[in-house]
Amino acid sequence: MKKRGGISQFRKDGGEEGHADRDGKFLYFYFGMGICASHGFSEIQENNDRNENLVFIEKALHVDGAAGPRLASLHSQQGHKGTNQDAAILYQGFQGKGAFCGVFDGHGMYGHLVSNIVMNRLSTLITDQKNAFAFEELEEESDGGTVSINEWRRACVSAFKVMDKELKLQGNFDCYSSGSTAVTIILQGDDLVITNLGDSRAILGTISQSDGLVALQLTTDLTPDLPHEAERIKMSSGRVFALENEPHIQRVWLPNEELPGLAMTRSFGDFLLKDYGVIAIPQMSHRRITTNDQFLVLATDGVWNVLSNDEVAAIVWSAEREDAAAQAVVDATVAAWKSKFPSSKMDDCTAVCLFLQKR
Repeated sequence: MKKRGGISQFRKDGGEEGHADRDGKFLYFYFGMGICASHGFSEIQENNDRNENLVFIEKALHVDGAAGPRLASLHSQQGHKGTNQDAAILYQGFQGKGAFCGVFDGHGMYGHLVSNIVMNRLSTLITDQKNAFAFEELEEESDGGTVSINEWRRACVSAFKVMDKELKLQGNFDCYSSGSTAVTIILQGDDLVITNLGDSRAILGTISQSDGLVALQLTTDLTPDLPHEAERIKMSSGRVFALENEPHIQRVWLPNEELPGLAMTRSFGDFLLKDYGVIAIPQMSHRRITTNDQFLVLATDGVWNVLSNDEVAAIVWSAEREDAAAQAVVDATVAAWKSKFPSSKMDDCTAVCLFLQKR
């Protein structure tokens, strides 16, 4: 490891560099694609692409005897379609002792730029909006505890709207027909706040009453296949139909043109379709964590296209170490693509794993 000013530089022989910027109590890790970042170590694998699509932020938590960071990892593997358009963030120490996780799957010519901007900006926007609502009485009772869940919900919805407006005002590139999904989780104490745009997904690995591991899907894939999503598109004069050569994929189209064929109904960017029912308002939910709940997995659709929820949960649960779980998921995904779709171009694959209990 070499030092350059306030930057710690990690490198494998022949591989690309990762940078850790130390800023006060925060430690930021920025990595290129095809790499893994885990609590307790940082591994840089060989890759020639310089796009920084993973961020791990660790805030110092060892204060007054407080517990250290939760065990977690994130990993991304570029597909065979060009630049890796996935991005992911793992922020431990978010709003005190909490955590913020997010995965973002870009699409279109500038999709990699959209997902990267959202990755770097969204958690700050949520915090800003949360602070703006801090003096309003928005508390609700939840499972015996009083938590400001409504406050978080309002902050997230508002932050997503602001994020979309900021993308529209981008001067360096056009988001007219480029965009990104977003699935995020905010962990505060025993409360989970889940937000979702598009078809990336979050699951929870939990122990059932029969002591078996169960995968619970925390989000819904927001695609034109859902009747209520398709209805909103049609009510806004957009069209929904599948192409003849891929009848299993419903897409969103302009009223009078065979464009752009978006395979989701909610996203950041994609302003070509924002007047026709595609929105940046997230679907939201809340869950109270119990002692049976073991880990969270957030991943882009490159993972879910070839692995089921149960398969992903089993891979995470059987990983040799908690900090190797995300790479295990992505490695299994790559193998599944080769096995199931040998003649197809593999999609980008990105996963974030956050353990809620020490195994």
